[in-house]
Amino acid sequence: MKKKYLFLLLVLFVLLDLSYTFFQAYQLPLEGDLPSIVLPGPECQQILHDPFGWAVLTRNEVYVAPNRFFAHAAMVSYFKSVPFALQRFIDPISSVYAACALFAVGVQALLLYVLGVYITGSYRLNHLNNWLAMALLAPLFQIAGYNDQMGILDHSITYTFFYAFPMTLLLLLLLPFFLAASKGQPLQLSWPRCIALVGLMVVLAFNGAIITGVVAVLFFGIGLHWVIKQWQTSGGFRPAQWVRQIPRLPAILLGLFTVLCLYSLYIGLNEKESVGHVMPLWERYTRIPSGLFWQFRKLGLPLLVIAIGINAFFISRKLPSTPESQRILLILKWLGLFALIYLLLLPLGGYRQYRPLIVRRDSILPIILGGIAFYGLSTYFLLYHLPAQVRRWYILGVGVFAAIYINADSLKLPAPENNTCERQGLERLAAATEPIVRVSAECSVMAWWKIDNPNYSETNAQLLEYWGITQGKKLYYHQGW
Repeated sequence: MKKKYLFLLLVLFVLLDLSYTFFQAYQLPLEGDLPSIVLPGPECQQILHDPFGWAVLTRNEVYVAPNRFFAHAAMVSYFKSVPFALQRFIDPISSVYAACALFAVGVQALLLYVLGVYITGSYRLNHLNNWLAMALLAPLFQIAGYNDQMGILDHSITYTFFYAFPMTLLLLLLLPFFLAASKGQPLQLSWPRCIALVGLMVVLAFNGAIITGVVAVLFFGIGLHWVIKQWQTSGGFRPAQWVRQIPRLPAILLGLFTVLCLYSLYIGLNEKESVGHVMPLWERYTRIPSGLFWQFRKLGLPLLVIAIGINAFFISRKLPSTPESQRILLILKWLGLFALIYLLLLPLGGYRQYRPLIVRRDSILPIILGGIAFYGLSTYFLLYHLPAQVRRWYILGVGVFAAIYINADSLKLPAPENNTCERQGLERLAAATEPIVRVSAECSVMAWWKIDNPNYSETNAQLLEYWGITQGKKLYYHQGW
């Protein structure tokens, strides 16, 4: 009976947290990348006609996002369908904000579920354990609070499409490999699942730079781990014997994924955004400490690191050594190595003016996700294995830890970060009869900056007309700007 009530309580907590995320995300303003990608604008049209970068390969062309077709296609498909479905129930302006919020909630829900499966080893949602794992992780999803340091869901819906969503799909792709390895069993997949995985590999390889970078570091770690293991079991350097020990199915699938990612990295060298923003490589490296300091300036990330350290201490010093406890500690060591190599490779990805310190929550999202996942895994393990007396105090500590994040993540976003002003601008455009409209200069409208020339709003105006927010094309500019 107690387990039944606990199960319902955990389900309710996770669902309430997802609802909380929706109301927060519904308040977020639109941003400047959205119109040019969704309409699409002139600069984003070529990628939709050249999914695999043949123009780079055959003519060495330089254009926007040559290796990000599926990220662009996903945004176009989503924002040219979901807002219209929502307009059956709400007005056109609200339908766009609601579509953004629904996508953010969908990504969070899928990511919670996938991480829950990684932690428990079970796909079943009718198990208390999965909901416990998701409940442990839910408070760490910050829309307000510590979002700027450890936000998984970005205030920009475009960044959520380009970073959090593909990272979630990558975790989903690697899940069967992880479960087979953690259980010491050979990977067994039906042909339909193999085909589905290959399809997902193609989607992920052409989704942007973050996936290819993560795959490069992660697969290097997997290869290194396998070599060390073979060295230990064979008693020395015996490459011929090692090759015979390579599991065929994982090697074929992951090898194919590696080739796709390498090709994606190659055509990504012709990314137009990278041209003209050159900073010496050494200077990029010197900015990493400042970037890390910026990420740790608030309580969010330091508290997560402290919690991970405490959990590791309890597992190594307060519990008897078991294969499972040793596996968890080994995961932490490999996670630390992954973070170090990833940070060292980060400057090689180039320099962006909007990411001056190189290290930012989006660029280090894989490390943040790794830390959150390990916190969930180690906490879940300790809740089941600590002695009863210690466990009571530990549960209290976990509750305080969660409460700090929940308290920081306020439901109502402050005026500079919410969409109240932008909504008023969109309502002004919706009601306007003139072809060129002057809107308030208090905030930008679906742009990264305030527009001083109506011609610069051409793409935005076409998209607003497409969504039915305006009747006819309404160019606009900001009053007094």
